[in-house]
Amino acid sequence: MAKLKGSWKIKFALGLVGKIQKKKLDAAAKDAGSFQEDTLRRILIYAKDSEWGKAHNFAEILAAPNRQELYKRWQENVKPTDYEDLRPFIERHKNGEENLLFPGKPMMYATTSGTTKEPKWIPITNEYYDNVYSKMTKLWLHSFQMHRPKVFENVCTSIVGKAIEGAAPDGTVYGSVSGVTRRDCPEFIKGLYAENNEVYAISDYKARYYTIMRTGIEQDVHLLVTANPSTIVEMQNNVNEFFDEYVKDIEQGTLSENLKIEPEIRAVIAAKFKPNPQRAAELRALKEKYGTVLPKHYWPNIQVLTTWKCGNTKVYMEKFKDSFPATMLHQEFGYFASECRAGLVMNGADDTVLFPHMHYFEFIRAEDLDNPKPEFLQLEQLEVGKRYCIYVTTFAGLYRYNMNDLVEVTGRYGTIPTIQFIQKVNGIISLTGEKLHERQFIEAVHQAEKETGMTTRFFVGFADLENSNYRWYYEFADQSIGQAKAEEFSQVVDQKLKALNCEYEAKRDSFRVKDPATFLLQPESFETFKARSIERGARDGQFKMNLLMQDEKRHAMFKELIKK
Repeated sequence: MAKLKGSWKIKFALGLVGKIQKKKLDAAAKDAGSFQEDTLRRILIYAKDSEWGKAHNFAEILAAPNRQELYKRWQENVKPTDYEDLRPFIERHKNGEENLLFPGKPMMYATTSGTTKEPKWIPITNEYYDNVYSKMTKLWLHSFQMHRPKVFENVCTSIVGKAIEGAAPDGTVYGSVSGVTRRDCPEFIKGLYAENNEVYAISDYKARYYTIMRTGIEQDVHLLVTANPSTIVEMQNNVNEFFDEYVKDIEQGTLSENLKIEPEIRAVIAAKFKPNPQRAAELRALKEKYGTVLPKHYWPNIQVLTTWKCGNTKVYMEKFKDSFPATMLHQEFGYFASECRAGLVMNGADDTVLFPHMHYFEFIRAEDLDNPKPEFLQLEQLEVGKRYCIYVTTFAGLYRYNMNDLVEVTGRYGTIPTIQFIQKVNGIISLTGEKLHERQFIEAVHQAEKETGMTTRFFVGFADLENSNYRWYYEFADQSIGQAKAEEFSQVVDQKLKALNCEYEAKRDSFRVKDPATFLLQPESFETFKARSIERGARDGQFKMNLLMQDEKRHAMFKELIKK
């Protein structure tokens, strides 16, 4: 297929703006410690007149004569935080108050799951968006063409969230930062995207996948962007199910009437399509030749795929490892969350380079997680091969914020440590980004007990990475309850979890987390499990267990306790 019209302009412009940001990163890499001090001071100056800044003596901290004293005053005046510490201030921001966590009000909020049924509303300030997110995105795109110079010679298919999902009481919008970034990208970049922005507002996930793939499969996609590799699996499932319908639509220039697509969205998207019998014939020939048509067949020239590759996501990559051309670069998406885009992958591999000139970072050693008074380490103190829990301070009102993430230091980019995400910590499980909390699972089971009248004597849940679902194990007080009733109970638990966790609901509705599996336990299963654990070396006086786990050794023990 021919090159994208104007692709040289896109490559030139991205190279220009990307190289500027690359130079800034390389400057920071020469002395990460100094840039960390400078970043903390800039954040303190930015927020010192806010309510939070005054209450936590930002001006006094700023008066520190040297780096050591600055960090000492910082840790004395600002205690480590989580979202619940910030929620009261954010709720006031949402209702129109200004100058609370930072100057003015947020430009928008990013929503994600929290420890309670109320989602987290992560504030995004103009300062953060313009000086961190926007600039980092330009370097991110430039990094692709550093490794694959032809990546922008044709279109990109990307899967992002809906830019605007609603508004706070004061009118400030909330939605997906990635969706907003795509929507507001420079004009020279907009020509890269295969699909309309409106596609991400389609409510029905199957229809959304269909529309994205019907649009993308018609074109010579060179770049595929989606954080979750589980999305790649579902996109290919959609291809397998609807390939013939795609071909028919492409041939006729239509969008299947069988899809549940909002009329106003359908009108905008369908207006872009034109009959393309030549491409339809090519696709039919591919099916006749290969049977199952894979990305390496319909996108033979794809240059880069970027998804998460670390933590639990590895299991999904096994499901499509031979589906793409061998020449394609599969680049790690990088350590990235709603709360903070901490850095970028710059080496074409899997290691995130932290950005000391954009955020201030602190760390606790993995072995100190249960220590009530752990030592907080600076960026320059990290050791290669060691694991840490990461805390961030940003230009968006997060101060010494516990990300609840365990990361491993893998190397260095100059003086900057590079990291890989390992797993969530403190009772949080994630198959594909849903961040399900143990307390949510417990609450969902208790709500199901009230609704069904079925009482559990003991229950436990495990993440099953291989099957992309959760396995619920119950010991009911009424031992006459059979498998069918237990599965009905699980359906109620599943619905309650959707109500308690917006990310879980999204992953279930988009088929990335499959239906839960249900198992009945033998009588006194917890007592048996505890006894066996003590036999294997656990201390009786210190014995404790989570009720939601990703732990195959313990999981195997409960598999042995399933009721025959």
